[in-house]
Amino acid sequence: MSFLKLFFALIILHAHGAQMLTRAAVFREYIGANFKNVRFSDVPVNPNIDVHFILSFAIDYTTGSSPSPTNGRFNVFWDDENLSPSQVLSIKRQHSNVKVALSLGGDSVEGRHAVFTASSIDSWVSNAVSSLTRVIKQYHLDGIDIDYEHFEGASPNTFAQCVGRLVTILKNNRVISFASIAPYDDGEVQRHYLALWRSYGRVFDYVNFQFYAYDKGTTVAQFLSYFNTQASNYNGGKLLVSFSTDTSGGLKPYNGFFTACEKLRSQRKLNGIFVWSADDSKAGGFKYERQSQALLAKPQ
Repeated sequence: MSFLKLFFALIILHAHGAQMLTRAAVFREYIGANFKNVRFSDVPVNPNIDVHFILSFAIDYTTGSSPSPTNGRFNVFWDDENLSPSQVLSIKRQHSNVKVALSLGGDSVEGRHAVFTASSIDSWVSNAVSSLTRVIKQYHLDGIDIDYEHFEGASPNTFAQCVGRLVTILKNNRVISFASIAPYDDGEVQRHYLALWRSYGRVFDYVNFQFYAYDKGTTVAQFLSYFNTQASNYNGGKLLVSFSTDTSGGLKPYNGFFTACEKLRSQRKLNGIFVWSADDSKAGGFKYERQSQALLAKPQ
């Protein structure tokens, strides 16, 4: 190779590397919890950002009409008819910037609370590692999200040790490449997630904070204040902003959410956006997903 060709090759390589380094923002969306026949291919994917689909949910409960806790043995509770292993492979082959994760827990299972329950830390971790490794490999998944919302007697330390050890082992075994938590501003919920963060924050790549759990009618100023509070709580984490496309609260995308995002972006605090959920967005044609991704793709 001539010196001139080598020179231009290095310039191209440097430019490509710079582009990869600046693609820090991520768009994430929960999908499959409400069984509304939504598919990955329905959701727009901007090629200039990282896009994560989060299958909702894997739960350590038995399947059937009267589910009960299984001490870490996880089953699939998302719409796997429309979000099957072959469809995971298909969307990832179609878009090199797409990754797919699963979320643990969620709010409910068959109309009752999905409660975090562990007979012991060691037994729960052993069962969870085994069952989730099987599901993650079967569905060709890349990551895991933690969205337990009910604890009913399980101590913050038990939750922290169970989940922290699980994610550490899955990462060390290279079963997953990223992990996130999905807390919200509730006393019991925060106690459990902050205990997890204090002991194992280093193994989590994103904090999917549920800003839509705040009151309806949240203002831009309130939203920004909430963001700064949670950035302090989860210090050192990549805190993502969020909105919902269902009837829950928070700052809505049609009522100032993107104004708040622009403010955070100007302060270099906009790490990414996540949405609850694709199931609810389908009827509206994913308008706000497109707007979110376009905002994140804009050069800083």
